[in-house]
Amino acid sequence: MTDRIFPELTEDALARMKDAPNKRLAEILSVVIPHLHDATREAKITTREWEQAIEFLTRTGHMCTGKRQEFILLSDVLGVSMLVDAINHDDGGEGAGTPSTVFGPFYSGRQDVLPKGASILKRDEEGDAVRVEGRILDSIGAPIEGALVEVWQTSPTGLYDVQDPSQPEGHLRASFITSADGTYAFSSVMPVSYGIPVDGPVGDLLDALGRHPNRPAHIHFMISAPGYETLVTHLFIAGDEWLESDAVFGVKPDLIASPERVAPGEFRIDYDFALAVPHRPS
Repeated sequence: MTDRIFPELTEDALARMKDAPNKRLAEILSVVIPHLHDATREAKITTREWEQAIEFLTRTGHMCTGKRQEFILLSDVLGVSMLVDAINHDDGGEGAGTPSTVFGPFYSGRQDVLPKGASILKRDEEGDAVRVEGRILDSIGAPIEGALVEVWQTSPTGLYDVQDPSQPEGHLRASFITSADGTYAFSSVMPVSYGIPVDGPVGDLLDALGRHPNRPAHIHFMISAPGYETLVTHLFIAGDEWLESDAVFGVKPDLIASPERVAPGEFRIDYDFALAVPHRPS
C-alpha cells in the first residue's frame, strides 16, 4: 500500500459534504472520493496522465448524440454496467425472474405495437429466418396478460438502424402485447455477432488494452407489466464464438438459446421469460 499522500485533502473533501441537502449523493461520494483519491495515490498519476483522462472523458461526451451513447458503451466495456445490474437484480433468488443483462446504447424508444407473430423487418434481409415465441410468466409460472415486449437487434451487417442510414427507421425493432395466455411471437432474421463501435474513445481504449470489440449474436428484450420489475435482457445464440469473451461481459448461461431448424433456412426459438415482483423493504 502506497503512503497516503496528502490525507488531509481527502478528509477535507469529505467534510465539506456534511450539510449536503442531497443525502444520497453525499453518501455515494463519501465512498467514491476516498477510492478515487487512493487510486490516484497508488497509481502515482502524473499531471499529463490526468490531463489525458480528462481529454478522454471530454471526447466521450462529444461522441454522445441522440442515436449514440458513448458513456453507456464505456460503462459496458469496463464491466460497470453488469456490476450495477448484478447489485440491483437477484438472479436465481426466491421470486427472481429471468436473468437480466446490459441495456446497451442502441435502444431508440418504444416502437409501434405489432400483431403477435408479425415480422420486425422493414426490408428484406439476407440470412436465415427465425421465429421467436414463448410466454411471459410470473415467478411461479402463471401467464401475464398485457405485458409489453419490446425487441431490437442488428441487421445481418452487424449494424442497428440508428447506425446505418441505409436501413429504414425502426427496422428490426418492434413492440408486442402478450395475449391472455401470456404468449408473444415475432419473426425476424437470425441475429449475428458484431463489433461495438470503435471509431471513438471507447475503441481507442480497447485498442490500447489489446481487447477485441466483439459481441456474440443476440436479440434485445425489454419486458414490462404493471406490478412487476421491468426486465432488460438478451437472448444469445448457442455456438457463437464470442460467448465466452463478450466485450461488455453481458452473457449469462440461462440466456443462451439453441435455435431449432424447422426447414431449410428457417429456425425457431422457444423461450419463456419470467418477471419478478419488485423488492419491498422489510
